[in-house]
Amino acid sequence: MTVQLPIYLDHAATTRCDPRVVDAMLPYFTENFGNPGSRNHSFGWAAEEGIDTARRQVASLLGADPKEVIFTSGATESNNLAIKGAANMYAKKPAGETSRGHIITVIHEHKAVLDPCKRLEKEGFDVTWLEPRSDGIVTAEMIRGALRDDTILVSVMWANNEIGTFNEIPEIGELCHENNVVFHTDATQWVGKMPTNVKTDNIDLLSLSSHKLYGPKGVGALYVRRRRPRIRLTAIQEGGGQERGYRSGTLNVPGIVGLGKACELCAQEMDTERERFIALRTKLESMICDQLDVVQINGHADKRLAHLTNISFGFVEGESLMMATKEIAMSSGSACTSASLEPSYVLKALGVGDDLAHSSLRISMGRWTTEEEIEYAGNKIIEAVNKLRDLSPLFDMHNEGIDITKIEWAAH
Repeated sequence: MTVQLPIYLDHAATTRCDPRVVDAMLPYFTENFGNPGSRNHSFGWAAEEGIDTARRQVASLLGADPKEVIFTSGATESNNLAIKGAANMYAKKPAGETSRGHIITVIHEHKAVLDPCKRLEKEGFDVTWLEPRSDGIVTAEMIRGALRDDTILVSVMWANNEIGTFNEIPEIGELCHENNVVFHTDATQWVGKMPTNVKTDNIDLLSLSSHKLYGPKGVGALYVRRRRPRIRLTAIQEGGGQERGYRSGTLNVPGIVGLGKACELCAQEMDTERERFIALRTKLESMICDQLDVVQINGHADKRLAHLTNISFGFVEGESLMMATKEIAMSSGSACTSASLEPSYVLKALGVGDDLAHSSLRISMGRWTTEEEIEYAGNKIIEAVNKLRDLSPLFDMHNEGIDITKIEWAAH
């Protein structure tokens, strides 16, 4: 079978919209184009019916009540609404006074969690920034050790977006409930890939994004628990009172319909997809590890998402490796800042050195990834690494048995 180039292996960044999702959305651009807030004619009723169906589909995937699903523009907005909304609702003291309350999060969270927490820190909340274990996992015992009498909110992602490692979410949620603390999880990478039940998993607030699970961009959802305990939030966007007053604004009907259909399809297909992804990931990792040395797979060996692997290649610069494999869409562990290329803060949080953190690739598969594409990508990566290492004097020194970490480089 001929492989069609380029190959897309960056599904952790975004996914192709499933054609079945597009088919479900199309009538809401043209035929059922009404505003769901228009309650006095059939156009509004048809739009509202589409919203209600989607709300049930999302809730079903989460094990939630449809009334607990709030539609947003995506996981970034959901995270902001959950974190800022809960912090301000349950604050111990008014704004302007010190120690408004204590928040716990983790240093390798997505920026959409880190930055709202930094904002709250500036507004008078105390934030504890936990470090994950070297395998990327955050445990309930780590949270227990950080809890204080004034802790009001814990936010821990379910699965990390760079390494795929997942955390002890049900156990952390149970601990939070025992201590009357609100628990939020950014489940953007988890939902649609792994089974979810917000009730038995002890979750109060959960963020998700449509475009990570084969739905359209620009739409997401926030689960807000309604009972045992009932969670309340302070709205960060006000206006017409849509979405129970939590998120005012005319609803993105086609996008929401697409999100609902995407959730329905994931519920039907995730178990089969997960088995296939494990086989593809094992094949890719085996190819690379069998033919290259000084290779490190980052994160936990087993407790990670099936469709994602993060691999560091010693004596290779990540951006150079990506340039040498331009026909394969992947993500580098290096992030471009205003002045220089910085190593991945996620990998650095795990204690990975700058050299390996600079040389990492995140490879993530999707619904249409084939075995032939994985074989092609694996061979291309191996070829590129070998070529780049041929140009590296440091790799020559390594092959000669010289411990490069003990060399004292002279300054000129």
